[in-house]
Amino acid sequence: MGKSVLPTSTKGRDNVLTISGKAYTSDNLHLEGDFGKVKAGKGKKIYWNVLQDFPKGLNSAFDVEINAGGKTFKDPTTGMDFVFVKGGCYQMGCGSWTSDCDGDEKPVHEVCVDDFYVGKYEVTQGQWKAVMGNNPSSFSSCGDNCPVEQVSWNDIQEFINRLNQKTKNNPQAPFGKGEFRLPTEAEWEYAARSGGKSEKYSGGNDVDSVAWYKDNSRNKTHPVGTKQPNGLGLYDMSGNVWEWVSDWYSSSYYSESSKNNPKGPNSGSNRVRRGGSWVSYAWSVRASDRFYNTPVFRSSDLGFRLAGSR
Repeated sequence: MGKSVLPTSTKGRDNVLTISGKAYTSDNLHLEGDFGKVKAGKGKKIYWNVLQDFPKGLNSAFDVEINAGGKTFKDPTTGMDFVFVKGGCYQMGCGSWTSDCDGDEKPVHEVCVDDFYVGKYEVTQGQWKAVMGNNPSSFSSCGDNCPVEQVSWNDIQEFINRLNQKTKNNPQAPFGKGEFRLPTEAEWEYAARSGGKSEKYSGGNDVDSVAWYKDNSRNKTHPVGTKQPNGLGLYDMSGNVWEWVSDWYSSSYYSESSKNNPKGPNSGSNRVRRGGSWVSYAWSVRASDRFYNTPVFRSSDLGFRLAGSR
């Protein structure tokens, strides 16, 4: 049977092909080639054995939408959406694809991360309330779908502990064991840059299309997922609120970082936060920008997203 190259687009949705008004998911079609691979790079091709699915042939126009990210899971306990991120190696730090680097974003160094899951969105006020029974957010009037803020790194550890207690025996938990955590700094940047691509902001080089920041936020947070996603289908990794990660901070860590699954220094006084916020200038919503605070620090522009291991 003949095969034809299937043109693709990435729109952050499920993998769907629509023919004469009828939608076919990827599971229904005989696709081969680079389908399902999220490693960065140009020239990827997907082959479709058309006659195996349509024995009489196909003589009509069709639209195809392929999610560049991995499979999406919804945690049955919290309703949180998680995206599977295929691991890989990338050049971490502030490189030639961006500009105006800070000293702690150098040197650019190769880092490899294993497969992991990461929240499609920042943790929301509604999700925090469902676990903790309160809402500490300064922008509580923004609603349950806005990111939770005014949470310290230590507060988040309590949230994670409670959440893991709720899900540890749930066989439908997205990670198999239901073990939620914060992403490492290396995982965070790899995911923010759509799988380690040369992106200045999370999703590309047009800050206004992907981020709520000082010039467009109107001095407040916004509901999650209202800007464009990055290539993995992740939202707000630039802007809206800063995001705590698991690592201790060191300005010189990039000079001594291990290559495989680095987890930051063994100790320190401050924890890393990434991504910038509604009050940040464009400089701080760059995917490579690093900042830090003590683990007890809280702010109206500081929240988090969750991760988990396969």
